[in-house]
Amino acid sequence: MLYHYHVKNFALIEDASVDFGPGLNVLTGETGAGKSIMIDALNAGMGARTGAEMIRKGCGEAFVELVFSLEDPVLEEALAALDIACEDHMLLISRRIFPGRSLFRINDETATSARVRQVTELLLDIHGQHEHQSLLKPERQLSILDEFAGPACAEAAERTARAWHAFRAALKERGTFTLSEEERRRRMDFLQYELDEITQAAVRPGERDELAARFKEMSSFGRVRDGLNRVLEYLSEGRMNAAELLMKASGELSAAARLAPALTEADQELATAQDILSSAEHEIKAYLEEADFDEETFRQVEKRLDDLHRLELKYGDLSLPSCTARADREAELERLTDYENRLEQADRAVDEARREMEEAAAALHRLRAEAAPQWDEALMEGLKELNFRAVRFRTELEELPECTAGGKDRACFTVSLNPGEDLMPLQKVASGGELSRIMLAIKTILADRDRIPTVIFDEIDTGISGQTAQAVARKLKAISRYRQVILITHLPQIAAPADRHYGIEKQTEGERTFTRIRLLDEEDSVRELVRLLGGDLQSESVYKTARELKNAAR
Repeated sequence: MLYHYHVKNFALIEDASVDFGPGLNVLTGETGAGKSIMIDALNAGMGARTGAEMIRKGCGEAFVELVFSLEDPVLEEALAALDIACEDHMLLISRRIFPGRSLFRINDETATSARVRQVTELLLDIHGQHEHQSLLKPERQLSILDEFAGPACAEAAERTARAWHAFRAALKERGTFTLSEEERRRRMDFLQYELDEITQAAVRPGERDELAARFKEMSSFGRVRDGLNRVLEYLSEGRMNAAELLMKASGELSAAARLAPALTEADQELATAQDILSSAEHEIKAYLEEADFDEETFRQVEKRLDDLHRLELKYGDLSLPSCTARADREAELERLTDYENRLEQADRAVDEARREMEEAAAALHRLRAEAAPQWDEALMEGLKELNFRAVRFRTELEELPECTAGGKDRACFTVSLNPGEDLMPLQKVASGGELSRIMLAIKTILADRDRIPTVIFDEIDTGISGQTAQAVARKLKAISRYRQVILITHLPQIAAPADRHYGIEKQTEGERTFTRIRLLDEEDSVRELVRLLGGDLQSESVYKTARELKNAAR
């Protein structure tokens, strides 16, 4: 059950904590006091999408914490299957909401919103104020029937969905075989041409970079040659060139070094410089002799670069291991070569997938058809407990012309709420209050099957009053004997049986508004029932009525 609930800086709630107990937990308060905000915060803690606008004005973050007490070994096993460990039968889920992001934790371990939703679906079932409207949708009615039908139906539905997706994939593959014989041969010729072009290109790894460097060097050969000739002129040609000057200087320094030993190192360095100069001159002359510009070679390099550029635009860089141009075309060519055989295989795959889909959908239909009468009987029994005296209910299953991921069935809930009336689709005969009661009956039946320990009802009493409200109260009290029930109500008949009664209040301090929640004692609970009755708080007769309501509920 939901043991502890803490909300901080969420909308009007500055800081509110609630310890819920087993049985029937009832929350009441004035309109606008913040009852819906409590549900919004609870949904946020369970992983629902929540925007930064829910952060209390002037605060940097909002915080929601849910603490669950686990008393069902089967539930703990289900959580263990999700790799959720529960220490001392307790589970803690929290969420911090920041502008633009949220941080979820399960037992102090970071989690995603999807994982939180997966876990809380096992722990809580919330029936919101407008959820009963979903009953009017055929797809929701079908999903309710499937839930009632149990695990075998769920497995059949999964099998049907898988088969449908496999059939769609087979159809898509078959749809690729659209070529005529002439188109196929034309395509094969084109692929072979491209493969020949790729093969003949014989691109080497790094070839393009090598050619680019060579092309750059060759295209600037004239400038390089002229520059090197000037260098040689400076070094060894003409009067008083660098080589002669350096040789004369070296001779003078050697003579001086023989007389002054301190100049020996300088003499050696100048001799080394003379050797370096001679070596450089030799290398330059060798380069000029070997690198004579060849116009034909230059044109070949330029053409090869153009060809590689064209191939890259068409196929990508053929020298890269990741380039699949050849493999893709070889695979397609192989497929087209074996076209007829593959077409037959695709046809067989479609037939087999269709047969599997039809068999799965038929098996799913049988399970639904078997469950429908049991579902109708169970729901009628539940509706009678909710003051539908002469109700008749039947689920109609209509076969669809085409199979879908959900099978070939469309469900339609038909109901007669008054004696002598024909069965009609639910959306044509039920009012808002009646839909609320029908949804309550449905939730009760499904909750029995899925073992969810906590059921939350947000104003399930919309549109009802009088004896019907008392019937709803009895039903809720009955549910709470074996499951924790938390409900928000505005009817005294439904609030009276509460095992724990909480008051939600909105207070203003200065320019700030706060929503607070507190556990009511016996007298406060009676006073709240008086308010819900709409009576005079000073009238003893109204207090007497409120006490009688509580005593009758007991």
